[in-house]
Amino acid sequence: MDRVFLKVSPSRDVRRFGIKGKLSPRFIGPFEILDRIGEASYHLALPLQLSHVHNVFHVSLLRGYNYHLLHVVSYPLDQIRKDLSFVKEPESILDYQDRVMRNKTILFVKILWKNHPECKATWETEESMRAIYPHFFP
Repeated sequence: MDRVFLKVSPSRDVRRFGIKGKLSPRFIGPFEILDRIGEASYHLALPLQLSHVHNVFHVSLLRGYNYHLLHVVSYPLDQIRKDLSFVKEPESILDYQDRVMRNKTILFVKILWKNHPECKATWETEESMRAIYPHFFP
């Protein structure tokens, strides 16, 4: 295994542990393994955009990859933070929907997130989206 993918965790703002089901792990790479350190750590060759990240990682943060020259993998390195997380931001509103919950009506919006396909769009309450992203609504 000459190259590996590195696990990064997507997060919305600072609220990491309070959100269920919407955040799934992502992997970036492939990165070349420079050296094995101990039994469970590896020294990776990271690009300059990730120079602020320590370049020794535990095996649990890596996923193997069989390198091929024709494979092209793109990832948003400019959006990755020092703690190896990135911000999930809305790109557009696809649809509006009123849902009746007991005795009140709640407005939902279907949000297309940046760097995600349309099939991964999610329904969010308009109120919560206005609170988090006020600049996004007219």
